[in-house]
Amino acid sequence: NLGSINLPQHIHDGKINVEQLKKSVKTAIRMLDNVVDINYYPVPQAENSNKKHRPIGLGMMGFQDALYKLGISYNSNEAVEFADRSMELISYFAIEASAELAKERGTYESYEGSLWDQGIFPIDSIELLAEQRGKDFIDQNTDTTLDWEALRAAVKDAGMRNSNVMAIAPTATIANITGVSQSIEPTYQNLYVKSNLSGEFTVVNPYLIEELKKESLWDDVMLSDLKYYEGSLSQINRIPEHIKEKFKTAFEVEPRFIVESASRRQKWIDQAQSLNLYIGNADGKKLD
Repeated sequence: NLGSINLPQHIHDGKINVEQLKKSVKTAIRMLDNVVDINYYPVPQAENSNKKHRPIGLGMMGFQDALYKLGISYNSNEAVEFADRSMELISYFAIEASAELAKERGTYESYEGSLWDQGIFPIDSIELLAEQRGKDFIDQNTDTTLDWEALRAAVKDAGMRNSNVMAIAPTATIANITGVSQSIEPTYQNLYVKSNLSGEFTVVNPYLIEELKKESLWDDVMLSDLKYYEGSLSQINRIPEHIKEKFKTAFEVEPRFIVESASRRQKWIDQAQSLNLYIGNADGKKLD
């Protein structure tokens, strides 16, 4: 029972359109809550569990596309900050929407005594973890920018419609259908060959083409170079450094930026994120 916000569709004039995002999240939460009731359950245990706890999972896709629209490299602290801010907004609106549904439709059956009922939000679980495992165990950013106290008061007053609200799924198929990068992943390749019943097609990153056209660099020679280097820009000398930085592919992005972005997101999520790390020439030391 998952859904994903198409993040680049909410980027306008170099920033997030907060009102549009709020509207999308509230619509999505209502739709996902409806799925609990209208779903087909092959076994009674699944129906019992779903209707008792009403768990849903709202995530996002196209994170990399959103960065392209903002002119930010995944390989940067700016991307980490954007991961933090964008997920904080989605989390805030998702929890708010579930609380509003609780007011309208009632809380889920097992709400009483739950973490929500105790006033414990996802970000509070970091402190709980630190208490259980020692302060040195975890070092995580806990900065906030929205009025979370007001939201806590709203949840205390109305309760929650859903035991779980957010999860970031891999979104491989739906991202393909909508034409955005999957989930929270960096671009795998700037150029690849797609095969279907009509034949084979060379697909080039449209944001890259746009950028190269601006610099008057898009021509047949450039396409040949991209094919030769399998979509990597690092070996093509006539491409400026700022474009190379912005269009680094998955194995060229420093894994620490992928991890740090995920860490910033996780403080807002009550479930989890599907996350892949891309490490070239992996060995035990690197993985450790």
